[in-house]
Amino acid sequence: MSQRIEDYALIGDLHTAALISRTGSLDWACFPRFDSAAAFAAILGDEAHGSWQLGPLGDGTPAPATRRRYVGDTLALESTWVTPGGTLQITDFMPPSEDQTHTPHIVRIVEAIGGRVTVRSRLRPRFDYGLVRPRIMAVGERHVLVAGPDALWLDTTAPTAVFDDVLCSDFTLSEGDRTTFTLTYRDSHRAPPTAIAPETALDRTLAYWEQWAAQCTYRGAFREAVMRSLITLKALTYAPTGGIVAAPTTSLPEDIGGSRNWDYRYCWLRDAAITLSSLLRTGYREEARDWAAWLLRAVAGDPDRLQIMYGITGKRRLPESELSHLPGHLDSRPVRIGNDAAHQLQLDVYGEVTDALDRARQAGLRVDETAADLQIALVEWLEPHWHEPDEGIWEVRGPRRHFVHSKVMAWAAVDRTVKLIESGAAHGPLERWRVLRETIHRDVCEKGYDPKRNTFTQSYGSTELDASLLLIPQMGFLPLDDERVIGTIDAVQRELSTPDGFVLRYPTAGDEQGVDGLEGDEGAFLACSFWLADDLAMIGRNDEARDLFEKLLGLRNDVGLLAEEWDCRRKEQVGNFPQAFSHVALIDTATALERAAAALPDPHNNGAARALNPAGRNR
Repeated sequence: MSQRIEDYALIGDLHTAALISRTGSLDWACFPRFDSAAAFAAILGDEAHGSWQLGPLGDGTPAPATRRRYVGDTLALESTWVTPGGTLQITDFMPPSEDQTHTPHIVRIVEAIGGRVTVRSRLRPRFDYGLVRPRIMAVGERHVLVAGPDALWLDTTAPTAVFDDVLCSDFTLSEGDRTTFTLTYRDSHRAPPTAIAPETALDRTLAYWEQWAAQCTYRGAFREAVMRSLITLKALTYAPTGGIVAAPTTSLPEDIGGSRNWDYRYCWLRDAAITLSSLLRTGYREEARDWAAWLLRAVAGDPDRLQIMYGITGKRRLPESELSHLPGHLDSRPVRIGNDAAHQLQLDVYGEVTDALDRARQAGLRVDETAADLQIALVEWLEPHWHEPDEGIWEVRGPRRHFVHSKVMAWAAVDRTVKLIESGAAHGPLERWRVLRETIHRDVCEKGYDPKRNTFTQSYGSTELDASLLLIPQMGFLPLDDERVIGTIDAVQRELSTPDGFVLRYPTAGDEQGVDGLEGDEGAFLACSFWLADDLAMIGRNDEARDLFEKLLGLRNDVGLLAEEWDCRRKEQVGNFPQAFSHVALIDTATALERAAAALPDPHNNGAARALNPAGRNR
């Protein structure tokens, strides 16, 4: 496909999601869940792998919409084409539901709002990631597309015919005329779904999102960006369990034409802490409670079997494989489903889980009476293992290393748990773990710090930097005015910044000799760029922080969405899209800048509070 990643917009129903391009083509959708096989996969190939083109009939290639927007604070997408003959508007949405028995619908309402426009629809789903052509049958005034266990039912007021396994509709609308399409997923063995009324469904969809958005407590200068990010996070939530996928897509490349292509339709533990914090800061306690409950269910069991990620239901087995029949987005191969990184050793997740539980507790969010016992068990496992090398926060596929961020997060796990015991909310070897906290802190400061350059390094014995070092002050590992903190921030800004001022995760060697064991390069990591803005605000460089934040806001696409990375050479977004991590970081930075401007502490960030008098070395 020639569409750029950022040319897409998201619609969703809290069970799954779809991506629609500027030209009106639906090029990605999985049914009935985020992690199901795709029925539309053109974004990873071409229209033959599953697409639904809908828009004004032109002379050749479908034209991009003149303008697009979401209708207010909702997830209903409105695309408008101004043509020589008239103006066409298409409203795309998926009616949301938190019901476990929810039936997915994609609704597309087509209306001429001026003049006279001829419209073309070409519906060609291809089940199992583009492999399977369905059989198309007319059932009364409806059409059903069936293949194996899957079926899609089309209800439309447009004249429709079948040509070469494609459902085709060509029709002309005059000003005020309206035509609707509703595509409904159904297990093929079940009775036909009940047809819904598109206009009523739109009213209910708008009301749902407007009521949800009204709960937001953020009233700062960046409300529009924060609200769109919150709506995106909600859209990436699997309502039956509360799990939030990292992105609704797989294998959108971090390096166009390269192999850095991963499946992100799962829930990462490290995302839990920052997402939980963002939801609490902005008034969404119910979503925070559901996310924390998902977290506790997912990690239940032996601490030595803790994974870095789980399926949306808490599933542990996420075997990785390659889909050789798909050419990938802009020939970026391989296309992968599943994620073998689920079984990596990443010590930082122990810190992220305990920090998430600590944030929930500090906010008065009662989740589960066993949460304290789980936290104790996690540190009991961490105590004899914290000194081991691991794959680190970035899930490298090269050799294990003693990553500094991993050790800092191990310290955070012990620190939060010591505080828990001191509060009387749990029992454990308090004095021994106070010593352990001090031991880890000393180890990091002695082995992970380069005094000549006045910066912490990516790993013990390394001279490389890593953007995850920006989290050191945010976790309260050292005071904000410590020269090592300021030196590290300056070093990351100096050595990992792209020419346009955004931040790389770490240096990539462009071949398999790099730290991550992968060929090629990658773009600036947007979450890391937001972290830099956070740190700059924390150390009082507010104008610099705000300038960087506003540059980052400028990278959003026309409907306010962000992918994982920014390719500074191609000047476009890359990576899976939209990316929850990027939107969470946006929310956090917006709220951090508001606090910095008002000189207010963060009631939900215990790490930042402790940074003024941290436990451990400077206690």
